[in-house]
Amino acid sequence: MQKKYGKILGTILFILLISCILYLTFSSTKKISKGDIEMIEISGNNLLNDSDYLLFTRLNDLSFNHDLTLRVIKDRFEKHPYVSRVEVEENGNKAKITLSEKKIMAVILNNTDPYFISEDFQVLPMFSDTKLADLPVIRNSNNTYQIKPLDFIKNSDVIDAFKIIEAAKRTNMNIYKRISEIDLRNGGDIILNLTGIKTPIVFGRGEEARKMIYLEIMWDGILDGNSLIRESDYIDLRFADEVYIKGNEITELSE
Repeated sequence: MQKKYGKILGTILFILLISCILYLTFSSTKKISKGDIEMIEISGNNLLNDSDYLLFTRLNDLSFNHDLTLRVIKDRFEKHPYVSRVEVEENGNKAKITLSEKKIMAVILNNTDPYFISEDFQVLPMFSDTKLADLPVIRNSNNTYQIKPLDFIKNSDVIDAFKIIEAAKRTNMNIYKRISEIDLRNGGDIILNLTGIKTPIVFGRGEEARKMIYLEIMWDGILDGNSLIRESDYIDLRFADEVYIKGNEITELSE
């Protein structure tokens, strides 16, 4: 008898559980009937304008969208390569879309083709209307000829470039904003080129924080056009405790 009651109770609990799941499923896919939604409002977008996102999701003309669900709208935005997370809610005759976009670290060149690369090493396409500017360009990485949009590229070259970018941000944002190019030289010593400064910087590999501090110490002289720096062929940061400025002859600047 006790077993019989146990089976009945188990069946009732199972039915209740299924009912809850069905309720949550259907309530989360509430239909937006034609004419209910007159406007879509997007927030959180920095990489593209509202109109670009709406065009990609085919929501730029609501008169052509019939019996949409909130789930479908969410899915369409989640398919955009720049979007990491989407929140969708209905507010009267308005659908409110809150986007979280992927963080772009740099532009990476695949031969001569430029792509964005995100903080988690994902390669993203560059659209003509993207609003990002003044990002460092990473070039001459090993195996970049194999990459394509939405691939992940996390080789030692790209990791070193990211370390340089992070070290510059932590040390001096003015230096970071001036980094125009990180030349990885296919595994060789890395060379930095800075906007408005003709002298290349031989950065080498490793000890990014120390080298960036040395560069910061010299920064005012670089910007002011110090004659020693202005007439030099390059600045070399590869050596421990010294910075070499190569002109007609090598000059040693001790720590």
